[in-house]
Amino acid sequence: MTLPAFADGTTSRAVVDLDTVTANVRALRGHAPTAAVMAVVKADGYGHGMLPVARAALAGGATWLGVATAEEALALRAGLPDVDVPVLVWLLAPGAPFAALVAADVDVAVAAPWAVDEVAAGARAAGRPARVHVKVDTGLSRNGVTPTALGDVARRLAALEAAGDVQVVGLFSHLACADEPGHPSIDRQADAFKVATDVLHDAGLRPAVRHLANSAATLTRPDLHLDLVRPGISVYGFSPGPLLGPPGRYGLRPAMTLQARLAQVKQVPAGEGVSYGHLYTTTQDTTVGLVPLGYGDGVPRHASGGTAGPGGPVAVGTGADARVLRVAGRVCMDQLVVDLGPDAAERAGDVVTLFGGSDGLAHGGDLPNAQDWADAAGTISYEIVTRLGSRVPRVHVSEGDHA
Repeated sequence: MTLPAFADGTTSRAVVDLDTVTANVRALRGHAPTAAVMAVVKADGYGHGMLPVARAALAGGATWLGVATAEEALALRAGLPDVDVPVLVWLLAPGAPFAALVAADVDVAVAAPWAVDEVAAGARAAGRPARVHVKVDTGLSRNGVTPTALGDVARRLAALEAAGDVQVVGLFSHLACADEPGHPSIDRQADAFKVATDVLHDAGLRPAVRHLANSAATLTRPDLHLDLVRPGISVYGFSPGPLLGPPGRYGLRPAMTLQARLAQVKQVPAGEGVSYGHLYTTTQDTTVGLVPLGYGDGVPRHASGGTAGPGGPVAVGTGADARVLRVAGRVCMDQLVVDLGPDAAERAGDVVTLFGGSDGLAHGGDLPNAQDWADAAGTISYEIVTRLGSRVPRVHVSEGDHA
């Protein structure tokens, strides 16, 4: 992908290649050829832009969309009025707008006993049956009906289904350690899911769609693909975790490139402290560059560089002439600094890239990727892309019609 020129007056941007999202979903379909694919587009499409990413994922063969919150589900429906595709929402609290969700033809999760009565009431208010997916806790101890409560929930839903208030179309759960291949909890959760299936069958329920596999299980556990897989981070081109290796191993490429233009370039003498706290001190007469991005934009402060270790990577320049440097000193709210060296040729206005490489520096790439930043900050790539703030313009590019 050839990146477009910076818009006039713009100091930073996150360029999202929608064709790459489409290609990633096609690759995921290849990893799970017997299952349907739900593209998870919660958290504004992991920071990439929910609506354009959803269209790009559907162009790649996704046939479901998944979000966390009611607000996301309703915005997705409103933003894609011409798209007839199932949408599932799974993180709901008492008082959620079930009537509005049912009226908008959104599938809703029943993840706790309280939800049974509220979803039924919402269906009656909407004048149509609610499409329900039962979420069972198989060992994550997070959202989901506990095994001890599942029998009662299933029987109550069966009665509501017989009355025409709900249609139980799905059963699902979420894996705790799928990004650690071979972890014993994966098989334990798979066994617990089979037990949950039997519990629903005993209550007379026959959900047509069973789904358990997240990105990691989609890529590594074909026995858990079942009827539907729910990839999230891999839709955007990232490996679900370092233990699985780089994204290129699975035919995936990151869709987002985060860039900025140097706001200032200046000479600093040897022995000078740089940024708050003087974590970094120059060792020679040098040139520093000011990058107008900081933790107010989502760049993690934990990726500061200095006495505690190297900071987050920044590629200065483009193509074969690019140099990868590290953040010098504290990441501030609006800016960070890089030490360009004594012979720097850079000027204010030159473009720097925080991430956008495919497999990243850790795997021999020329440009950093979000995992490199995650390594520097002690976190995961999911957080790096999702936390980007609204001050950073999203620029969606495509040769297709996804926007």
